[in-house]
Amino acid sequence: MFIRVFDVVSSALGLVATSPVLVGCMVLIWRQDGYSPFYVADRTGRDGRVFRMVKLRSMIKGADRTGVDSTGARDPRITPLGHAIRRYKLDELPQLWNVLKGDMSLVGPRPNVPRETDLYTAAERHLLDVRPGITDIASIVFADEGDILKDQPDPDLAYNQLIRPWKSRLGLLYVERRSLRLNAELIVLTVIGIVSRRRALAGVARLLRRLGAPDDLCRVALRVDPLRPSPPPGADSIVVSRQAAAQ
Repeated sequence: MFIRVFDVVSSALGLVATSPVLVGCMVLIWRQDGYSPFYVADRTGRDGRVFRMVKLRSMIKGADRTGVDSTGARDPRITPLGHAIRRYKLDELPQLWNVLKGDMSLVGPRPNVPRETDLYTAAERHLLDVRPGITDIASIVFADEGDILKDQPDPDLAYNQLIRPWKSRLGLLYVERRSLRLNAELIVLTVIGIVSRRRALAGVARLLRRLGAPDDLCRVALRVDPLRPSPPPGADSIVVSRQAAAQ
């Protein structure tokens, strides 16, 4: 209850405070190609309920029709303006409306598209026990997701092998330990991450140690080692393709 009250008050104030930035971005996005400045798409929320998530559009019109869900930093579908709003996370601001409506929380596992959540293992399904969020532990650790995927021939496959297993483990840890205090700490670390990624990662590592996270998760949070293929929580083998996982 306290988390929901915090979400409602904070999202309402956030929408008011950021409205000049939102309106400015909306005008610039519309002027670049004459299409809607918003990108609205289905995402899987709490208990598997599908909702419509709102973002500022950072890609060309119809980019989602390509069937590629994961986006590398060099993805040609990203517009020049889109690179700028992604860098400073401005594309996420409209999701404050989703928080106000109750579809999302300020902090929680990032919402995924239904065709990806359909591939969740039984363990990963617990990520849907709470409302998805604008930010969480994994959002800070993998804020460079676009750079990780930029040179990958199959971004979706690379995401499932290199990023998804760690994001899921971090998300499940959050679900288990979530609290108003943890949410507040993650919001602060998210803001710090925009200014200094190194300080944000060090802060996440300290937070994980306090929560009693395994050593490998704490080390991944520091991002000092190359990411290696790993099976998602609850799986016996590495996900080698989306088709194989679906079978």
